[in-house]
Amino acid sequence: MSDLPAAVLLDMDGLLVDTEPLWTIAEHEAAARLGREFTPEMKQAMIGHGIDTAVPIMLEMLGAPSAEEPATAEFLLRRSAELFREPGAIIPQPGAPELLGVLTAAGVPTALVSSSFRSLVDPVVALLGARHFTVTVAGDEVERRKPHPDPYLAATRLLGVDPAACVVLEDSLTGAAAGVAAGCVTVLVPSMPIPPGQDPPPVQARVANLHEVDLALLAGLVRRTGVT
Repeated sequence: MSDLPAAVLLDMDGLLVDTEPLWTIAEHEAAARLGREFTPEMKQAMIGHGIDTAVPIMLEMLGAPSAEEPATAEFLLRRSAELFREPGAIIPQPGAPELLGVLTAAGVPTALVSSSFRSLVDPVVALLGARHFTVTVAGDEVERRKPHPDPYLAATRLLGVDPAACVVLEDSLTGAAAGVAAGCVTVLVPSMPIPPGQDPPPVQARVANLHEVDLALLAGLVRRTGVT
């Protein structure tokens, strides 16, 4: 098929794999260590953030002192890495294996672009198959994480492609904002309901799940931008 994207850039947590339940376990345990209770409101506020911005949000909402940030971040990373490596813990999102297979078969370059650190990215790549990713970018490999554009711009530099000719697939508003800021065609695939009053960034498309993402959709989005 002609007019395919120069590359497809994919978020990890919430988009390709359902790791949020694992993060939530670690977050509940981190709050309990501080003598407090983790709430769904905290979870919603932290979705899509890297640990450097998520932990301050969490501590503020918990009413915990900011001095706890280093220890809390270290605990979340260590505990999440333990949970990620438990057999069968990481579950692919519906449509993710199929989409990766289609992109690989079509020869479309791909990048996994995550705010999670490399210690958490590698188990997911191993599960999904390293052959499906041309490059991977982890949150501890860029200066600024999502919602800043740095992770997606880093991926396009590694791939040697124009950001405007790439399609970003994201499940969170924070991640979608990063894709838009990078100048990429951005598709929102929400993994959680968007809270009232929170408007999505100006993405080019929004779909219910990855089963709705195919080569025809990707080609149509690229044709609409006029960049190939």
